[in-house]
Amino acid sequence: MRAFRSFSIVLGLAILAVLVGLVGRDEALAATARALGWRSFLVCLPFALIMAVDTLGWRFAFAYDRVPFLRLVGARMAGEALNVMTAVMPVGGDAIKVWFLRPHVPYRESVASVIVAKTTITLSQALFLLIGVTFALALAVDSRLVTAMLWLLLVELIGAGGFLLVQVAGLMSRGARVLARFGKLQALAAAENLDQTLQSFYRRQWRRFALSVGFHLLGWLMGVLETWLFLRVLQIPASLATAMVIEALGSAVRFATFFMPGSLGALEGANTAAFAALGFGAQAGLAFSVLRRLRQVVWIGLGGLVLVLARGRARLAPEATT
Repeated sequence: MRAFRSFSIVLGLAILAVLVGLVGRDEALAATARALGWRSFLVCLPFALIMAVDTLGWRFAFAYDRVPFLRLVGARMAGEALNVMTAVMPVGGDAIKVWFLRPHVPYRESVASVIVAKTTITLSQALFLLIGVTFALALAVDSRLVTAMLWLLLVELIGAGGFLLVQVAGLMSRGARVLARFGKLQALAAAENLDQTLQSFYRRQWRRFALSVGFHLLGWLMGVLETWLFLRVLQIPASLATAMVIEALGSAVRFATFFMPGSLGALEGANTAAFAALGFGAQAGLAFSVLRRLRQVVWIGLGGLVLVLARGRARLAPEATT
């Protein structure tokens, strides 16, 4: 696992180095530097609204509203920050989310909510990409870009549909029964309880499920406004429709390259290719990627700070009680 993580990081850095060498470091960095200054902090603000909307999507992944909204926001900030830094699969961040919620909901419900939210955000991502493909066809962009988006859409639909099927059909407990043959009875009991919670949610809470998908889709659409703002800061003349295509492609690439920490290298490559196909130039795509990474670093830092403060309060809690 560690070897694969290291390989993913090295591969991402290698792709990034090749892009910088081919596209041109000076042009991309110069464009980014011109975009910074007093306006630089503005590019970090829209993500706060996106985070709030996505948190509402997670809130409706519970059968009942039992967790304070700010607690959910803090859990999401810390978890997503850790997910970006975790290779292979975003398991570490999800475990942090469950840890954040332990004073308010039982372990089984918090785990189920994370799984449901992962499902609804993936389904909404597929819908978002479908909208992006529609805009790409309307703008008559390069056919190769449209073809790539269609293939990514197929991958997302298969992934999201399979993930939902596993939960609805109760396949987790079936897999755990195999482990039970080797003495892993605790794993079987936990899987069966989780299956019951998930199946109960999908059968009885379909309204909350639809609201969760809707709020996550709204979060993706708000990401289009953020992309448009980045383009304006970089002084790239692009419409909201063009920003829609760029953001949809980027979201699909992040889904397909989940095993790479932060989709490092892959996302930059997709942006440079997309910007070149849209007529803005590969340098503009690399500059956009750099600016997006700067925003990401800021929010990773904030999420890490939330995690440190939460752990500090958890350590002090027993002493205060005593």
